[in-house]
Amino acid sequence: MTVAPAPACAANPWLAHTVRIAGITAEITGVTTYDLEFTDPAQAAGYRFLPGQFNMLYLPGVGESAISLSAHPQSRGRWAHTIRTAGNLTQALARLGPGSTLGLRGPFGSSWPIAQSEDCDILFVAGGIGLAPLRPAIYHVLDRRSHYGRVMLLYGARSPEGMLYTCEFDRWTAAGIDVQTTVDRAATDWMGNVGTVTVLLDRLSLARPEKTILLACGPDVMMHFTAQSALRRGLTAEQVWLSAERNMQCAVGLCGHCQLGPEFICKDGPIFRYDRLAPYFRVEGL
Repeated sequence: MTVAPAPACAANPWLAHTVRIAGITAEITGVTTYDLEFTDPAQAAGYRFLPGQFNMLYLPGVGESAISLSAHPQSRGRWAHTIRTAGNLTQALARLGPGSTLGLRGPFGSSWPIAQSEDCDILFVAGGIGLAPLRPAIYHVLDRRSHYGRVMLLYGARSPEGMLYTCEFDRWTAAGIDVQTTVDRAATDWMGNVGTVTVLLDRLSLARPEKTILLACGPDVMMHFTAQSALRRGLTAEQVWLSAERNMQCAVGLCGHCQLGPEFICKDGPIFRYDRLAPYFRVEGL
């Protein structure tokens, strides 16, 4: 299985287009979703992306950062980006309000193989803010729910307060997604699972491992152990897909900062089949 061809980005991938902050949603402490809209109507009409792709967001005098889209893939007019405040760009962005403008290049990168996985069981595994890049794929499945078998979401966070999009979980469940959550630690009023997300995977009953596609995003160590658990459960490396978002700075494989072995994460990824990443998970400090 291969990923679908990416939508063509602008003829000049270095050209940033002006977008306006149309909405701001505080998700959890330090994490905010920004709805961005193009100031040019023609640019807005032509913009498309696939689940798993990212944009480069640019603030003059501050810098540029790669940010995954967390929007519905059929969005028109506004495109959501869920962002953790961390570096210079995200800190500066956090000081902006609705109506402020910034630059956007994209979309870039590979996508989740969700359209090619119809008739399969789909297993989403997310850790922390890793749910954001998976949300467009979840929306895609919800739109075409009858085209898939069993659909599961295993989501882990450090604490209940660190979980994204919890207001959507009931709707996802009602639409036919088995949502299971776990936390590393919790107060006494938490009635859910406690432990790593891989524990949920180890306990999960997989009716058709040979027809199950696993999509995972989160910290490297989480994805590594998720993949190992999946292999023990009967999935092959070709059925496991990971988002390896790290060190992306130019988005076109020119600067070399995101090189991982022979791969450039920004242009060959960020979505990779596990067999392409497995050799590098064993390299300490890479």
